[in-house]
Amino acid sequence: MIEKEKPNEKSNIKKVIAIMSGKGGVGKSTVTSLVGTALKEEGYRVGIMDADITGPSIPKLFGINKRRAEADKDGISPVNTSTGIKVMSLNLLIDREDSPVIWRGPMISNTVRQFFTEVTWGHLDYLLIDLPPGTGDVSLTAMQSLPLDGIIVVSSPQDLVKLIVKKSLNMAKIMDTPVLGIVENMSYFQCSECGKRINIFGKSRVEEIAKEMGIGIIANIPIDPDFTELCDEGRIELYGKINYSMLNDLSSSLMKVIGGAK
Repeated sequence: MIEKEKPNEKSNIKKVIAIMSGKGGVGKSTVTSLVGTALKEEGYRVGIMDADITGPSIPKLFGINKRRAEADKDGISPVNTSTGIKVMSLNLLIDREDSPVIWRGPMISNTVRQFFTEVTWGHLDYLLIDLPPGTGDVSLTAMQSLPLDGIIVVSSPQDLVKLIVKKSLNMAKIMDTPVLGIVENMSYFQCSECGKRINIFGKSRVEEIAKEMGIGIIANIPIDPDFTELCDEGRIELYGKINYSMLNDLSSSLMKVIGGAK
């Protein structure tokens, strides 16, 4: 059995939760950021580790992509967002955010471990790890080497996703990592004029998958143009001011599956 990595000695992390998806394009990073924002709104101390090394997007969502992390004798300091969420991403370490990261798997996996062991996270109630899509090297490294308290799987309503989600869930089962639940992103669009819900990507299969795999559904997140605009502008933390009820519902659902960490 591989020994789990320990965080930097300047860090005290109560719970570590990874967010994963079996495929790209389902909004995993936006869901990670939304979960972090919801937890921060509840008064928890939150950090986000962007483990999608070759496709990092967390800094852009929080509007900190022009800033750079600094290092000292104690380790690498994460960058704080406007509400105090601590973020570490490769894009905060390189000179240009549009520079491609052309690395092989072992180097990427080692970077993920370093983000956990060499970053001075300080006191955190929750560290969220935004994994890259798929069931490859980084997901394997996280489940083998990091002290995960569980994973959240992000899906979308397309029929094909049923197979993809099952791969993620089966990987977690093989690696003996608890699955906390599923978040279905882009679940539906609600017309602002008539209130009708429109299933743009077809009928949801998430309930069927969850029941079959014996896990719960954390949230069904709708398509919201206001949310998309805030993400593009790097102001995701303001979403609670636009849609407080959705963020509050997400917080309540999260507490049921991850529990308080204070």
